[in-house]
Amino acid sequence: MSRIVLVTGGGGGLGRAVAARFSAAGDTVIITGRDAGRLAGTAAEIGARAITCDATDPGQVTRMAGEVGASLDVLVNMAGGNTDFTRPAGHDADLEDIAAAWRANLGANLVSAVLTTSAVLPGLRSGGAIINVGSIGAEYASTSYGAAKAALAAWTAGLSADVGPRGLTANVISPGYTAGTGFFRGRLTEQRETALIGATHNGRAGRPEDVAETAYFLASGGARHITGQTLHVNGGAHTTR
Repeated sequence: MSRIVLVTGGGGGLGRAVAARFSAAGDTVIITGRDAGRLAGTAAEIGARAITCDATDPGQVTRMAGEVGASLDVLVNMAGGNTDFTRPAGHDADLEDIAAAWRANLGANLVSAVLTTSAVLPGLRSGGAIINVGSIGAEYASTSYGAAKAALAAWTAGLSADVGPRGLTANVISPGYTAGTGFFRGRLTEQRETALIGATHNGRAGRPEDVAETAYFLASGGARHITGQTLHVNGGAHTTR
C-alpha cells in the first residue's frame, strides 16, 4: 500500500536521494525546502509534490503541515546543514557574532526538526516512522553544528519514548562524509577529502544512496522494533559497540 512520506530539505543532496527512493517504491512523496525553483525541479524529476517552506519558521511550518493534510506515514527531517560556512564565528569573535552563529546552526539542525515533527505529529499514523538526519560531527561536537546534531540525537531518544505508545518509531541516521551532496559548499580541499576517506574502514566516501536505503529500511516493516537509535552510516569512520 502506498504511504505518504514527507521529506524536509528534499530539493537536493541527501534529501533528494531519500525522496527519490521512496517515490521509486510507489509512495506518495512530499518534499519541502526554501528554494522554490530547485524544489519544483526536483519534484518534477522524481515524481513528488513540492511545498515551499522554511523549516525554522513556525508560521511557514504550520502552513506546510496544513497543506500536507491529516494523514502521514513517514517523516524524514533532512533540512539543515552547517551554517558556519556562511556565518563563521570562532571563540575569539565578538560575543554577538558567536551567539548568532550558534543560534543559526541550532535553528537549522535542531529547531527545524522539532517544529516540523510537532506540526505533523497529530497526523502520523500508527506503524509510521520519524527519521531525523544527524552527522558524524555530533561525536566531536566542537562546533555549533556538531552540538546541534548531538542535541538532535538526544531529543530523538526522548521522542521515541513519547511516540512509541502510538505505534511510531523515531531514529537518527548519522552519515559521515558523503560525496556529491554539496555539503561543503566548495570548501572541501583534496587533502581534507583524502583524510575523510582514509578514516573509513572500507576506503570510500559515502554515497547519497547509502543514506536513502537506510531511511527506507527504517520506515519498513522490518524495522518496527528499532527505535530510539542512532544508526551510523560512515564506513566505520566512527564505530560503536
